Amino acid sequence: MSDLNALFESAQANSKLLAERPDNPTLLKIYGLFKQATAGDNTEKKPSFSDIVARAKWDAWTARKGLSADEAKQQYIDLIESLR
Repeated sequence: MSDLNALFESAQANSKLLAERPDNPTLLKIYGLFKQATAGDNTEKKPSFSDIVARAKWDAWTARKGLSADEAKQQYIDLIESLR
């Protein structure tokens, strides 16, 4: 378990060192996986339709509902590695 956490922390650091900024759908996927890995299922109130950015982030996190923290961490690690 600690190996996964170490890899997750490393992937977080690597996410800031990517050669190119990922496109918005990829950034939302990264965000959703990170939130699922660190906070679990989304229980936040759905943002207003007019707040497009907050709504997109909320949707990206909610799309990962039911994914365990370990599964989300592994998918996050794999995604960051694929972008390097």
